[in-house]
Amino acid sequence: MKKHWILLVLALCAGLTGYAEDKGEKQHVNVVFVGNSITQGALLADPAHEAPPVQAVKYLTMQQEVAGVKFSNQGVSGSTTVDFLPATQTLFLKVKQAADVFKTDKEATLIFSLMLGTNDSAIKGPNGSPVQPAQYKTNVKVIVDELLALYPDSRIVLHRPIWYSPNTYNGAMYLKEGLNRLERYFAEINQLVEAYAVTHPDRVYCGDIDGFGYFRTNYATELFAEEGNAGTFYLHPNAKGAVKLGELWGKALLKVVR
Repeated sequence: MKKHWILLVLALCAGLTGYAEDKGEKQHVNVVFVGNSITQGALLADPAHEAPPVQAVKYLTMQQEVAGVKFSNQGVSGSTTVDFLPATQTLFLKVKQAADVFKTDKEATLIFSLMLGTNDSAIKGPNGSPVQPAQYKTNVKVIVDELLALYPDSRIVLHRPIWYSPNTYNGAMYLKEGLNRLERYFAEINQLVEAYAVTHPDRVYCGDIDGFGYFRTNYATELFAEEGNAGTFYLHPNAKGAVKLGELWGKALLKVVR
């Protein structure tokens, strides 16, 4: 039984699922995006129209299964999983406020799209950093557990954080140590999805897993070149990169819609 669940989660995280029943009905979707400056759309000229959540919604609205999408961008620059813990009564409250608006919409599926970990991985600077992988897993679980309890009909998608250059050092220090820590978060996300597949079937999904490799390859053209304490670094998607990241998120969300 254990092996069965592991194989199922690996399939989910590899984007290999396609067995969901096609009801032939267009669905309404409400999405709350939770994240940091990447989700917020930092450095973009017009985040309200260019940020990755906007691009993800554009992707979804073009799909034949989707009748309409409403969304809230709860990306906050510099934030970590620590900042979103319910007990802090800070950023989680804003997520809840956004979700409560959608909660009354009984015709739509409520989805939470989470991509956190970039700032957690830093050597120093962001709140709680460095967040070690085991603690990262614990923090994400606390957030997800609360969302599951508050919104029993919702779905939650956990995206992997994307790549940043190993010399990233702005107001916070990331560097190679941080990047290595970030990659170790991936296994923690997989383990969480595996566990929820048993305790909360069809509620928590593995989201995008391709963004990290994509931006590692295409950083020069799809991430902003920023000047930092260790030279020019790459961290935030530019306009082209935001479209790509939004598309990757949109594809992951579409699997949930289906």
